Amino acid sequence: MAKVLIINGSPRVGGNTSIALNEMVKVFEAEGVEAEVVQIGNKDIRGCIACASCKKNGKCVFDDVVNELAPKFEEADGLVVASPVYFASANATLIACLDRLFYSTGFDKTMKVGASVVVARRGGLSATFDELNKYFTISGMPVASSQYWNSVHGREKGQAEQDAEGLQTMRTLARNMTFLMKSIALGKEKYGLPEKEEWQPTHFIR
Repeated sequence: MAKVLIINGSPRVGGNTSIALNEMVKVFEAEGVEAEVVQIGNKDIRGCIACASCKKNGKCVFDDVVNELAPKFEEADGLVVASPVYFASANATLIACLDRLFYSTGFDKTMKVGASVVVARRGGLSATFDELNKYFTISGMPVASSQYWNSVHGREKGQAEQDAEGLQTMRTLARNMTFLMKSIALGKEKYGLPEKEEWQPTHFIR
């Protein structure tokens, strides 16, 4: 059974970001995909300090929810990250979490499927969407798409329920993500993962 880890970066429990993600969870469950939602936007998560302790110890030096998410991420076939929009950017708590989660985990993320979801009253959605997708594209993770950019509108709690197109976009995203995960699983069985070259770090200041 395919597994998806969903990280909700909103500090508001049961808010509009949750409404968007719940549409995806319903589809995942109907498609036989195990989905786990972890809400981190209301937790105390500090940013990365580039100490590189994780390279020696195999986990982040700050022992919080990031280290709890790491094994879930490793086991998952897909990762969904979701955030409300603050000043055309993601919630800073989510960014701190993702910076540390991606940097401190040494396992191969190649061909895990990624998807980002953004929620706003009005603007800043596409900028935040692009910001979150960069975690996937630097990690060899295919990015799942939908019928529109993965966004839902709503300001006050519950207003996202009125965004029919946005919720449809979430359902389509979940179906497309499911298809990708299942297709990649079949591809791994038949062909294996793509060949990896030895990394060629190129530094411009010597």
